[in-house]
Amino acid sequence: MKAGIIGGTGFYDPGLLENEKDVKMSTPFGDIKLKSGYYHDVEILFLPRHGEQHSVPPHLVNYRANIWALREAGAGVVLATAAVGSLNLEMQPGEIVLVDQFLDFTKSRPITFYEGGEDGVLHVDVTNPYCTSMCQHLKETAGRLQIDVHDKGTYVCTEGPRYETAAEIRMFHMLGGDLVGMTSVPEVVLAREAGLCYATLGLVTNYAAGISPHPLSHQEVVEVMGRSQAVLRQLIFAAVESLPEERSCTCAEAAAELGSLGLKKN
Repeated sequence: MKAGIIGGTGFYDPGLLENEKDVKMSTPFGDIKLKSGYYHDVEILFLPRHGEQHSVPPHLVNYRANIWALREAGAGVVLATAAVGSLNLEMQPGEIVLVDQFLDFTKSRPITFYEGGEDGVLHVDVTNPYCTSMCQHLKETAGRLQIDVHDKGTYVCTEGPRYETAAEIRMFHMLGGDLVGMTSVPEVVLAREAGLCYATLGLVTNYAAGISPHPLSHQEVVEVMGRSQAVLRQLIFAAVESLPEERSCTCAEAAAELGSLGLKKN
């Protein structure tokens, strides 16, 4: 089974891949360029979410094309990285959080492959939106490597590209949010519709607005990601290398109509 990696802010090159090559994928939503290569015996498909030069803002990322391309290229598992702000003082800058829930505050993004008509309508179950088996595997891998991670956290997804107000952050905290970012939705939902085992590793880059003692800046996010990238990469590739041969979750069966849109059955 191939593994997909979606690199978020500051994670634009997978590194460590052998026989790396560019692969262009055509999807109903546009063309996508992936990097394909091998880490030991595992084939990896890498996709920088914002483009190689961070040229695509979060509200304009072609989420449907990205997930479709990974699925069509043969990925069954997708690990995504995300730079996040923290609403939880126990989740400090530089720390990794295995996201397990989300709160969706996006506004204008396409959120499903199923737009009605011939494609039909799908009400996908996202009680546990991030693959529980994959999150457990990441937790166990982190323990084996002696990498400290938070094994759960609720991700508040905002529209962006602006940062949040202090009042919004207070509201998100009252609702149970731990982290805030701009990309996990609809990515995680589309992955579930496509039957992929999807997990997000949130790297805390700063405290959120009103908690941080200084103004928020994209440069700070990139700098913290740069300092933490080696550990993040170590965890991701160790997890990919030790993936179980058979999936024990129900992600692949989550969408009863899987395949009706022309997606390959992996």
